Formats: sequence, structure tokens, C-alpha cells
Amino acid sequence: MSDFQDVAAGAAILGSGGGGGYQDAQLILKQFSGWGGTVTVKDYDGASPCSVIAMMGSPDAAGDMTLTELSSSIGNTLAVQKATCGFSPTCSIPIEIGPINLLVPLLAAALQLGDVRWVVDGDGAGRAVPELPQTTYAGAATLPPTPCVVADNATQASQMQSGVVNTPTTAQVETLAGAVVKAFGAFAGISMWPSSRANGFALSGQYIPNTLGQIRVLGNFLRTRPETAAVVRQISVLTGRTTEAVATNHYITQVTQATSDASLDAGIIRLDNDPDPSKSTSRFYIYNLNENLIAYSTSQAAPLILAPDSICYYSEDQAAGFSNATSDLSVYYDFSSGRSSGKKVSVIKIAAHPRLVATPGVLDSFAGLLRSIGYASALPY
Repeated sequence: MSDFQDVAAGAAILGSGGGGGYQDAQLILKQFSGWGGTVTVKDYDGASPCSVIAMMGSPDAAGDMTLTELSSSIGNTLAVQKATCGFSPTCSIPIEIGPINLLVPLLAAALQLGDVRWVVDGDGAGRAVPELPQTTYAGAATLPPTPCVVADNATQASQMQSGVVNTPTTAQVETLAGAVVKAFGAFAGISMWPSSRANGFALSGQYIPNTLGQIRVLGNFLRTRPETAAVVRQISVLTGRTTEAVATNHYITQVTQATSDASLDAGIIRLDNDPDPSKSTSRFYIYNLNENLIAYSTSQAAPLILAPDSICYYSEDQAAGFSNATSDLSVYYDFSSGRSSGKKVSVIKIAAHPRLVATPGVLDSFAGLLRSIGYASALPY
């Protein structure tokens, strides 16, 4: 259980504001606290049926997701996949880094949902991403995105809603699966990018390796309640990626957030170096679509950070990271009064993983998202 908690804690930083809410992850793990087993995490063996499984939808619309809701969604998804696609994964791999979406495959193995029994040490982005095309999986010509199965969290088979998507491209899967999730409500389980004998176990070499292990170590390090500078050093050592703090011990002083038609939480977060904005001498704005995409400082015209680089939160007061889910932000921002809660927040920049940047289509996909929120200049790569 301590490893599961460390994974959620580390992912709450490296998720770049997305991948599910940290408060939700803590609630789910509290409900799972009686478990005493183990889950094997290792490199993909190139011989086991595998699938990418995750939760899809808006963290805010999902509210306080429970263990039952998560396990029912994933269990239903795997059951439909086996019944209609003739495929049942014995291992799974995270779609991205995030407090919920790193836990999903681990919980599937721990609870023995479907036939999943172990988890691949890696993910498809080295961060959380707003949409499916922003992953290494999407750029793999030999790894088909479909059949993709989506299912809701019904606890009775007769009440379950599900859908099977078959389409040539990941971008089309994003559109169709997103529409299905919206029709279901707030969220759903999803399983896609099957890797099996039929396609030569095509997941091999198509993911960013070792990320789950790195995150567990980072989460364990947070137990020492480190300062921001120490967290930056630890991330750099663990990931080998350039890491720096761009704002240390600021305060969230304004939040504008709403759920879009595409089931993404779109918003702007303002940070000042004083809990009273009128006294601030340093101000930042972070634009997000679930995940953080742009960070501006009022001291310069150009963005400080642009996706696919990660814009990550860390709080020295809480010794924790967090996401843009309202339940997470409410620790640092009092929505009722419209003021900072007084808890300090740092913003950390982490360079995108080279494998993600090199994946065909990823930069174009990020550029499309950035244009949708008003940025049309060059990307950093």
C-alpha cells in the first residue's frame, strides 16, 4: 500500500496538472487500504497480451470518484473487450502519468479485473496529456488504436452502457470515444492499443520505459517534506530531463475553470508572490485543458513554459503535488471567498521526454491544442 501511495504522490507532481485528481486518488487508496497483496511491475516481455487502460473524462465532472466506480468502469471495459473483441490482456500499461491513471493498471492487477495480473513499467507520455494523440502509442504505425472499448461504472451487467470503436486513427478514436463518454455522463473506463500475437505484440518499444518506477521513488522522497529546490534536483536525477523551478512559494489567487463540450476542464490559474494580489510583485498565469499547457509571467511577453514541456505543481506546505481538479485546487484556493487559502505553491518546468517529442504527430497535436486556447506561435521543439 505504501508503494501505491508513493505512486499517487509522485504522479501528482509529474502529471502537469492532469491525469486525475490527487484528492480522488487518496480517497480511492483509503478505500483500498485493507489490501495486503503485491503487483509485479516490469518491462514489457513482448509475449503477453497487453492493453492500455485508463479512465477518460473530466475530473471535475467526475466529482469524488470512488474505488467501486473506478473498478466497475475498468472491469466492465475489460469484460466487453473480451466478449466482443476476442482479446483479453494479461498485463496493462498506463496511458500517461497522473494520480488516477497510474493507479488504474495497478488496481486492475491488484483486484484481478478481467485477466490483468501485472503492469508494464512505463507510460505513453512521461506526463499527463489532454488527448490520446499526444502519446507515443499514437505515433506507432504498427500499434493499432482499435478496437477501443469504453464502458461506464454500472455495477449490474444489465444496466451497463458500453461502446466499441473501430476507426483507423487515434484522433478519430479521441472524437468518437469522447462523445461516448459524454453520453454516459462524467467518466468511463477505456481500453485500447491492444498488443497481441495478432499484431506481433506491437507495444514493444512503443512506450517511455521506467516511468512508474521513477515516480514511486519520487513519491517516497516527498515523505521527507523537501523544499522545492530539492524536489527539482530529485526529478532531474530520476528522469534525466532538464528541470527547474520557475516560481517558488507563490499563492493561487484566482481560478477560472469550466468543463468543455469535449469533457475537458478548461481554465486559467493565477499565482502571485503574496496572498493579497494587490501586494504582489511577481505574477504568473497558467492555461490548462485538464493538463497545464502554457505558463506566462507578467514580467515578459513570451511564455515561460509551453507544452509538451511539463508545467508541474508542488506545495512545500503540503509536501505534495496536485492537479487542476477543483477538489485539489480547493486546498490552495478558497472558492467561496475567491482568495488564496494561504498555502504556498511552486511551479516546476520539466523538459518533455525526447521520445515523446520525436513521436510523429505529437507536436502537431499539441500545437492544435495551443491554438485552441489562443497561442499560435512556435513550439519549443
